Amino acid sequence: MLNIKNLKKRYHTEKNEIEALEDISFDLKSNEIISIIGPSGCGKSTILSILAGVETKSSGEINNSFSFGYMLQNDLLFDWLNIYENCIIGLKIKKQFTPENIKYVNELLEKYNLASFKNVFPNQLSGGMKQRAALIRTLALKPDVLLLDEPFSQLDSQTRIDVSNDVYNIIKNENKSVILVTHDIEEAICMSDRIILLSKAPAKIVKEYKIDIDNKLTPIEKRLDPKMNKYFKEILSDFKKNV
Repeated sequence: MLNIKNLKKRYHTEKNEIEALEDISFDLKSNEIISIIGPSGCGKSTILSILAGVETKSSGEINNSFSFGYMLQNDLLFDWLNIYENCIIGLKIKKQFTPENIKYVNELLEKYNLASFKNVFPNQLSGGMKQRAALIRTLALKPDVLLLDEPFSQLDSQTRIDVSNDVYNIIKNENKSVILVTHDIEEAICMSDRIILLSKAPAKIVKEYKIDIDNKLTPIEKRLDPKMNKYFKEILSDFKKNV
């Protein structure tokens, strides 16, 4: 579906040139979830920023015939807008505020248990509910690919597990392809079909892992799968070698 080939990113300063991404190549299949993990500052988020058009690449090829929905660490909901107004703001900005798209947003709110909170303001909701609202806002524009940049990192550990479970179910229900950046190896295993491990900066791909755990299981159920510990030990060992 999406193909990235020989992606490189360099930052130029007054004194020198800093190479952030050395040579990144991978593909993303339809309805697949890929997680990108690696040391802090290695360029994980830079990849998403380039795909989303927030940053420019220095070189490389991306078949960019796809639309992207970008969800950041913070939910970035506007405190002065209610949940419904937050969910439709992208449609208004993109001039896609059509009856069909309004109907779709209302269906998402209903399906994911936020319809009764549509007139409530963000500061009245839990962290998990705000993340669901942020995801619905992203889905409202019907992107081909979701880019999730550590979307659960602001949550406490138990809420994080619960919300990642909710988000995973929404992604699967809506048949979306996803690139997820996370620093949590267990989360990557539970959420993903494949995991890409990056080296420290300048980042290159160290290894890819195909996660062979039943996709019918939820992330919470996957945490209890016997294969979970095997994958965790292998990835953690490789991670430590590249920090």
